[in-house]
Amino acid sequence: MAATLVGCGRKAETPAPQPVEVGVITAHSQAVPLTRELVGRLSATRSADVRARVAGVLQKRLYQEGSLVKAGQPLFQIDPAPFQAALNGAKASLAQAEAAATNAHIAAQRNRDVAARGLISKSALDDSEATERSTAAQVLQAKANLEMARINLGYASVTSPIAGRSGQQRVTEGALVGQGEATLLTVVEQIDPIYVNFDQPAADVERLRRQQAAGDVTLLDRNAARVQVILQDGKPYEHEGTLDFFDYSVNPTTGALAFRGIVPNPDRVLLPGMYVNVRLTLGQLNHAWLVPAAALQRDDQGPFVKVVGADDKVVQKRVVADTIHGSSWVVTSGIAEGDRLIVLGNQRARPGAVVKVSPASTPSEAGGSGPSGKQ
Repeated sequence: MAATLVGCGRKAETPAPQPVEVGVITAHSQAVPLTRELVGRLSATRSADVRARVAGVLQKRLYQEGSLVKAGQPLFQIDPAPFQAALNGAKASLAQAEAAATNAHIAAQRNRDVAARGLISKSALDDSEATERSTAAQVLQAKANLEMARINLGYASVTSPIAGRSGQQRVTEGALVGQGEATLLTVVEQIDPIYVNFDQPAADVERLRRQQAAGDVTLLDRNAARVQVILQDGKPYEHEGTLDFFDYSVNPTTGALAFRGIVPNPDRVLLPGMYVNVRLTLGQLNHAWLVPAAALQRDDQGPFVKVVGADDKVVQKRVVADTIHGSSWVVTSGIAEGDRLIVLGNQRARPGAVVKVSPASTPSEAGGSGPSGKQ
């Protein structure tokens, strides 16, 4: 019986659980680019309406719709015959006015010579000089009419006011245009470079300014801030732009400030009206931590990390992490210098439990579900 009891006692003994093995990296603060992920919409840097500036019948289109056109390139031809006839009539009127002015000048000069010898009345001299001045004014009027006729003839050839990509023809050949209003014929848009318009919350802008005053961040000048367009397939556009403009008035509906970037677009890949993601680099965070995606988790209360304390026990820490740099989260608070962040074995490492620590080689080897995932 005693032997039996001893044997039962030995069976009741259970070995102590082995501590969970975790991989950690040591947190060190560093200067990190200050970026914001926003949504923007593209627009042309210049957009010009091509309109008929004289009334007439549209004869033909001189460009290929959708093609690149140069400034001053003819796009449409309005029937020039009436304007050519008006120009010829203006030339004739000018010749007639100049002839009359010449005759009036000769007559007035003759009367001035005669009046000097007292052989003509003062009133006759005044009449001849008045005719001279009147005919000289008629010459100026005829020259102005001639110039207007030339301008109208030039308007019969409708040219592009800017260089850019031409739009669709709005009026077909044979239509009467410019009758009472300047008829819209097409639109030319300049898309190299191209604008990207986006909004940023005014509260975020004000917070950044306070952080700059405190020395926590360093903001770039407007023209030095970088704008990176992210295409719909998630790939960054190869040409990086700069911040071109930001408004000082807050939109009362959205509580945001309007920003605008300008991006090179030599291949015309970016088109007006497209919605794109925008990565705006405003400066740098002077003290921040790059936390691998595998080390950061989220719950209903927000993001947190697990660290290993000096007694090898797991401690959960709440952090502030709202931006991404590469494949890591940018954490601005909640982590202390030298903290050992758990990047391997996060699921099994419970807060308060003792763990066995081993260094993780690199954040990339630690794996993870990605910056937007939840472990």
